[in-house]
Amino acid sequence: MNKKIIKTASVIAVGAGAAALYKAKFAKDNDSDNGSCGCKNSNGKDDDKKSMTDKVIEKWCQYVDDSDGKIKSKNRGNATDNYEKSDYQNTERGKYDKNSKGIYYASGNYEAFARPKKPVGIEEKSAYIVGSGLGALAAACFLVRDAKMPGENIHILEALDIAGGACDGINDASRGYIMRGGREMEDHFECLWDLFRSIPSLENKDESVLDEFYYLNKEDPNYSLCRVTTDRGKDAELGGKFGLSRKGCIEIMRLFFTSDEQLYDKKIEDFFDDEVFDSNFWLYWRTMFAFQNWHSALEMKLYFKRFIHHIAGLPDFSALKFTRYNQYESLIMPMLKYLENAGVSFKFNTEVTNVIFDIDGKKKTAKTIECVVAGKNEEIKLTDNDLVFITNGSCTESTIYGDHEHAPTGSAKIRKSGCWSLWENIARQDMAFGNPEKFCSDVEKSKWESATITTSDEKIISYIEKICKRDSRSGKVVTGGIVSCKDSSWLLSWTINRQGQFKKQKKDEVCIWVYGLFTDAVGDYIRKQMKDCCGWEIAAEWLYHLGVPVNEIDELAKEHTNCIPTMLPYITAFFMPRRKGDRPDVIPDGSVNAAFLGQFAETPRDTIFTTEYSVRTAMEAVYGLCGVDRAVPEVWGSTYDIRELVESSVRLMDGKSPLDMELPKPLNMVKNAVLKKIKGTDIEKLLKEHGVLNEG
Repeated sequence: MNKKIIKTASVIAVGAGAAALYKAKFAKDNDSDNGSCGCKNSNGKDDDKKSMTDKVIEKWCQYVDDSDGKIKSKNRGNATDNYEKSDYQNTERGKYDKNSKGIYYASGNYEAFARPKKPVGIEEKSAYIVGSGLGALAAACFLVRDAKMPGENIHILEALDIAGGACDGINDASRGYIMRGGREMEDHFECLWDLFRSIPSLENKDESVLDEFYYLNKEDPNYSLCRVTTDRGKDAELGGKFGLSRKGCIEIMRLFFTSDEQLYDKKIEDFFDDEVFDSNFWLYWRTMFAFQNWHSALEMKLYFKRFIHHIAGLPDFSALKFTRYNQYESLIMPMLKYLENAGVSFKFNTEVTNVIFDIDGKKKTAKTIECVVAGKNEEIKLTDNDLVFITNGSCTESTIYGDHEHAPTGSAKIRKSGCWSLWENIARQDMAFGNPEKFCSDVEKSKWESATITTSDEKIISYIEKICKRDSRSGKVVTGGIVSCKDSSWLLSWTINRQGQFKKQKKDEVCIWVYGLFTDAVGDYIRKQMKDCCGWEIAAEWLYHLGVPVNEIDELAKEHTNCIPTMLPYITAFFMPRRKGDRPDVIPDGSVNAAFLGQFAETPRDTIFTTEYSVRTAMEAVYGLCGVDRAVPEVWGSTYDIRELVESSVRLMDGKSPLDMELPKPLNMVKNAVLKKIKGTDIEKLLKEHGVLNEG
């Protein structure tokens, strides 16, 4: 696409949408039979005397397909061209046709409230689920609820002695409280909420987990009162501003409009320079999502499009929602109870090392599951009625634990095992099974370190509350998301969720989660690299950035906190630069009885590192392999909503109108002509409502 047109996009209300709306309102007597977007005059003939504005609008019509938001290089045909005119009556023909994976998508709540019929022959089928993380447990739940498979036919194979995967939260008897990470959620996790509306709450009788979550966040909404600190605990007072220059905005717009294919194996730093990297926007973004400059430009674009409706909520986290307790107790335990009641079997200490496929042309059939059970090699022979759901890859694989007195040490590369080696063994059998080396071969670029700090010390808590401006023991929102220390050499961020974060936590205890993006940097107070620090040293560095007097830090850190660090070698492995095919499709082409689950399986339009992604892959896998006749909810379409596009363009410019951008004289003439044309229309009203046009 012409670069000038891309730059004009933000000026004309993110041009594609505005042009499409303008075209729909002002085009005259279009000929619907010829499939053309070309403008006609009132006599139905081409008008060779079009104004400059009309020509610009017509040019946009050639590029923009307003039905699905995809950029086109040619005009689109009329949908009715595919049928005889006598067959026009059913305008939604084909809407419920399943794709090659055996699924179809739908928006709205019509399909969401439908209860699917029992698939034919489901009682004779069995399912083997590799792993017991969120995606695996969700698959088991969908098998029970929607595929109506008998629970005793479902077998979950887990290498550890506990379920939950990355959604953890434990009180280790020898170390203390440990949370390797946290989960940020939002309204439009369509598959996640579809699942948890059916999982009974363990806390409140006659409520689902969704009911419990809904009322919790409605009565205690999340938002931050201090998002960023500097100069040892002082509010950075960024005012919620992104601080992007005109050039920085254009760099983001350019990435937004670049096709996926052009982003294959590209890094974010290939598209952004200091105009973005030095901005508040990048500080907000990278600390919230854990992006590094060298991570995938494609994933950055997908995130931007997926969550464009939350751009305004980035500075204060008002877009986010959190569980009452850690994710293990709030999400995993209710699922385990649901599956236990359904009769699903769990086989712990069972490490699956390979799934052997019979590949006959394009047809792929899983025949054998190879595993190690209590140190002994075993095989599970699969019949035509057996289905296999495989968790390939893991962001928490090979976690290295430290404690208050010891740093998390060890060789992550040597310890690569479990989900990664399983995926490598499967991938050797066919290209359709993906390319795990893209994600797990460079831990220096996929690692960061987190730590859980527990304290009941009043002095430390007073410094916390000075920053977050809330009572940390109230049981309600405390920090409202992470607080990032802008001038930290480790780029430390920390958060306190509702206390207690553990059901058995003492009332006077506060659990703080801390993470650092730059583990190889030397600290500002502790003059060591973060990766070499023991727990109390990480606590000391954190206290330094809270503003605790230097002469008090060591004693408070050593004697009045308990800090458990965890090094996560693959925590952002899914952000590594990639291309299509590096992640296998949830159901690979030709697969008749096997599917992939979780963050390293491929599903359209959604973004990894979310609870929603794991649950979505589970729903697609179960619906496709079992023939469940119900739509998968499509990813929320805010990126195709002209209101969200206009709103986000204004927000990115800190409330300034894109129309105030300096433009070359010819483009400025076009802008003025367009504004004159839309005066008095719904488009003008829309632009005024979202701050692009001033009233009057």
